[in-house]
Amino acid sequence: MDERDLRILKAIADLGTGSPERINEETDIPVSTIHYRLNNLREAGIIANDLYDIDLDELGLGVTVLVEVLADYAGEHDDVAATIAELEGVTTLLSTMGETDFVAIAHLPDDQAVGRLLREFERIPAVERTNSTYVIETLYDDARALSSYSLESLVDALATE
Repeated sequence: MDERDLRILKAIADLGTGSPERINEETDIPVSTIHYRLNNLREAGIIANDLYDIDLDELGLGVTVLVEVLADYAGEHDDVAATIAELEGVTTLLSTMGETDFVAIAHLPDDQAVGRLLREFERIPAVERTNSTYVIETLYDDARALSSYSLESLVDALATE
């Protein structure tokens, strides 16, 4: 990956689109080059998909809950993780070190769905206890991690050519 690839990825993060025409406007890289490099980045697995971002609040999934999970499992860590990840509403699952084994982030429609989710956690045999935190307001959430970096920092850390 070289500086041009990183400029393209940074433009995608900043613009919120993979449109070659918009990337061209942002970077002055020719559209044909952008198409070629996007295909290469897809083949390399760096670009995983072409999904549109969805505003979960506008959609009706505006209740966000963080659930810390302390588990006592005799089986595989991955089995417990898979069970938690399958719970309806869980959108992110993190494996953590320390007192908490997992942190699940759920986006739900209302208070009743929060209660349902917490009861589902209680039904998982390996879950000893949970600690839930209601998110009052999302102050910052950047689904495009590259937008929090300067292009110079990305090139310094990641460019190989």
